[in-house]
Amino acid sequence: MHCPYCRHTDSKVLDSRAAEDGGSIRRRRQCPACERRFTTIEQMQLVVVKRSGVVEPFNRDKVISGVRKACKGRPVDETQLARLGQLVEDSLRASGQPEVPADEVGVAILGPLRELDQVAYLRFASVYRQYESVDDFEAEIALLRVEQEPTGIEPMIPNQVADSKVSTFTPHKLTPRRQSP
Repeated sequence: MHCPYCRHTDSKVLDSRAAEDGGSIRRRRQCPACERRFTTIEQMQLVVVKRSGVVEPFNRDKVISGVRKACKGRPVDETQLARLGQLVEDSLRASGQPEVPADEVGVAILGPLRELDQVAYLRFASVYRQYESVDDFEAEIALLRVEQEPTGIEPMIPNQVADSKVSTFTPHKLTPRRQSP
């Protein structure tokens, strides 16, 4: 570690602390030559392993660019795309793996994108999952519809809870049936 003031090649660590939910380490250092203090933040290098075996550093901008294509013409703004990129990076870092397969990056994108915009989700999923027919789209749309179906239970408004009468349910004792021989 070079001193940012005098460019001396060594420094002494005075204090180390975990920062950003354990994703990085903050170190307070002192230069032995000029005795000035400075802070460094060390972060785990997250790399993506592509199908071809090529390894490259994770790039949040690349994730946002891919999702932006799926969101073209949709009511999604840059702030939402940036938030999605951050969610994807956070989930990959939370896995604790320094090397992440490229397909796991795609999986990490699908969840937040489904919540953001379902049409953009279908567009992205069609490329990522390599849909080959209309049946693939229909199956995915069916899954989205199942997730959106109401449960049939209407939530109570807090005032309704106070106004509702409390009823008790007493289960009957069940007797086993006799089986015929």
